[in-house]
Amino acid sequence: MAKLDVNLSGLKLDNPIIPASGTFGFGYEFSDYYDINILGSISIKGTTKDPRYGNPLPRIAECSSGMLNSVGLQNPGVEKVVSEELPKLRKCFSKKVLANVSGFSLEDYVYTCEIMDKQDEVGILEVNISCPNVKHGGMSFGTSPESAAEITRAVKSVTKKPVYMKLSPNVTDIASIAKACEEAGADGISMINTLMGMRINLKDRKPILANKAGGFSGSAILPVALAMVYKVYEAVNIPIIGMGGITTAEDVVEMMLAGATAVEVGAANLTEPYACKNIIEELPAVMEKYKIDSLESIIGGAH
Repeated sequence: MAKLDVNLSGLKLDNPIIPASGTFGFGYEFSDYYDINILGSISIKGTTKDPRYGNPLPRIAECSSGMLNSVGLQNPGVEKVVSEELPKLRKCFSKKVLANVSGFSLEDYVYTCEIMDKQDEVGILEVNISCPNVKHGGMSFGTSPESAAEITRAVKSVTKKPVYMKLSPNVTDIASIAKACEEAGADGISMINTLMGMRINLKDRKPILANKAGGFSGSAILPVALAMVYKVYEAVNIPIIGMGGITTAEDVVEMMLAGATAVEVGAANLTEPYACKNIIEELPAVMEKYKIDSLESIIGGAH
């Protein structure tokens, strides 16, 4: 019998499939479609210290092999996520979730992570360091090893649960940033976040997104994600949650061979609500096809 279970820093998942933050809401929205308890876990919608309306419309632009988004971290703020959203999820999901945390200053991250760390529903803190550092000219925290390490140390000082740092691919050397996070105490790495992209309306000759550029995701970015996960796997000794362009069970196996312990599915959920369910159901047949008895046995197998 195929063994689909994996272990993320002591958190055992029945399978490695996790809907990615921002593409699955707070999870309970999808319970109308299927029993979401079949999922390995859920990375809930990115949460910030204060409520955020997000960026102006339009926020979404289509591409032939993916999509652009500039949602801008719309969420009700950590207090309401804890008091309203997590209780709703608890009614239909019995497993631990990944709390995706974003911020615009070091203090934001510390405040939100400290609250999320105390929630019973939370198994792992996924810290998104692709946000602009408002105190340093808007440059992302995740663009330098020093700032990434600073956030990691600060969050680890106020939390007890595993901390996974979510890295941006829009950098020169993602492996050095991952290594800096590990040295600062990170328990794992989550990667990759979206690439930067743009679409232009030919009629008015202006960018389609109100924010001009946005995050590019979808099947087209899979090769980029694989290359970066492969590189980071050789640089660190902590688990990696791989994401970027995952749409099939074969993609999952490929990502795990590159070095991922678990896999997040993002844009696919927006076009096919059953994407994660379908992948989980397809995995045993794919494992049989490629003579894989246990998914844990293939992690990093391409190295």
